[in-house]
Amino acid sequence: MKRRITHVLLAPLLLAASIAGAQTGPAGRIDSLFAQLSSGLNPGVAVAVVRNGAIVFSKGYGHADLEHRVPITGTSVFDVASVSKQFTGLAIAMLVEQGKVALTDDIRKHIPELQDFGRTITVGHLVHHTSGLRDWPGTLGLAGWRMDDVISFEQILTMAFNQKTLNFEPGSEYMYSNTGYNLLAELVRRLTGKSFRDWTDEHLFAPLGMTRSHFRHDHTEVFPDRVLGYARAPNGSFRATPNNLMALGSSSLFTTAEDLAKWLANFDDPRVGGAAAMSRMRTIVPLNDGAPNNYAFGVNVGEYRGQQTISHSGGWASFATFVLHFPALKTGVIVLANSPFNVSQASFRIAEFYLDSLLGPRPPTTPAARSAVPVSTMTLDRYTGLYRLGPGWYARITREGGALRTQATREAAFPMTALSDSTFWITGYNADMTFRRTSAGGVEMVYRGRARPRVPESTQPSGDRLAQLAGSYFSEELEATYHVEVRNGGLVMRHRRHGTIPLTWIAGDDFGGGVGFMRSVEFLRDELGRGTGLSVMVDDRSRDIRFSRMRD
Repeated sequence: MKRRITHVLLAPLLLAASIAGAQTGPAGRIDSLFAQLSSGLNPGVAVAVVRNGAIVFSKGYGHADLEHRVPITGTSVFDVASVSKQFTGLAIAMLVEQGKVALTDDIRKHIPELQDFGRTITVGHLVHHTSGLRDWPGTLGLAGWRMDDVISFEQILTMAFNQKTLNFEPGSEYMYSNTGYNLLAELVRRLTGKSFRDWTDEHLFAPLGMTRSHFRHDHTEVFPDRVLGYARAPNGSFRATPNNLMALGSSSLFTTAEDLAKWLANFDDPRVGGAAAMSRMRTIVPLNDGAPNNYAFGVNVGEYRGQQTISHSGGWASFATFVLHFPALKTGVIVLANSPFNVSQASFRIAEFYLDSLLGPRPPTTPAARSAVPVSTMTLDRYTGLYRLGPGWYARITREGGALRTQATREAAFPMTALSDSTFWITGYNADMTFRRTSAGGVEMVYRGRARPRVPESTQPSGDRLAQLAGSYFSEELEATYHVEVRNGGLVMRHRRHGTIPLTWIAGDDFGGGVGFMRSVEFLRDELGRGTGLSVMVDDRSRDIRFSRMRD
């Protein structure tokens, strides 16, 4: 129901900071926060803090290159991954202010190679992640790419141009899409006549004095002070993570903590872009139904302890990055790591070292308890059963005594607290579920704003039913083929690059893929029960990718 990410490295560091750094001021507390990274041969972090336009702290901990024992400094060059998007956001904001493009423009006006989906995708939809376009990492993964392959900007654009259907109606949902920001980078190129690399060098980095920053458009390029990414091997040792990505606009910005401090200072004193474009950077637009969407122009607009924040995270090839800015307090924090690390938590902690007395009360560490209301067992029993949340994603509702429990596919069970006779709060999801009657007299669940149907219980398909699904399936959109076979009483899928992928039956003709690029597979049958196609859901960002069965 939600992603759970554990960052085991940070907890002892935070404890050390609270003990050793309690009396040493902000700089000493930051040193204590990362003290364990400074001993031994480890990856690490670069940290910078900017206040009132000046860098007040810059330091590195750990190593940028383990083989050559190169230490990290405030001028070490990191791949900051999705932190890149705010530079694309400012580029678009500037072009809007210059009258070269409108946010209401149909993107096909400028990039006609995109499919006509029968629904207009505007430039604004791309900016605010409401376009419905599929995200390229999962989609290219399903097509056969590995994430350590060379992934070029041109390959990403080709994938986007070949997309046949949308995840959802443009403007109806917020769904993070790197693809949208790649298209925005291409839009900058077409509107200005300059490559995205050259335009950002000339109009953003050079004027701000960000001399060590650039968007990488050649994975073989050599540049000084580059940081390498590392991940833990099963035996606990570090292994280098390959990084051959050139996802201009959405990622692939190489920069330093000190350069990013200059960037954050520009939010307070807009020397580059101008006041109007920098103000537009913070503009948020609700969804079609009026629901809020806090994603602006490459940044998240939020609030922390009573103060507005502008922030964004990044993660790719073992890099973990975060920038955090408090506009009213003219203070920003940058934390860049070259191994998996909870950089957002560290950033907020560092901000508190400097701003604690200026912030409001701390948020509660645990959700407020919800008081349960009594609901009859007869009513509870009406809600039990299996509900389809999405492809390969189900929730089973059961009653235990006088209360309900929910268990989603491949997740633990959680108790449900009755807020009324139809609405139940699930602390484990930080959300509620509401049950209501359908027009046909049945029951459906509303979860996170969408109706989820209750489905009949089913039994695992027989061998004959599975055999009807065996065959080869081809996606014209991805130019990819998967071969489905019956093995040991179940189904497997074979791909020339990904090998053999066992499928796990979930319900009906839905099967779990169990790999990162294939969360679920739904088989489609004709009136005789024979498999005619399949729909693959990579994740929420890449849904309903269709394959047709090839002739035997």
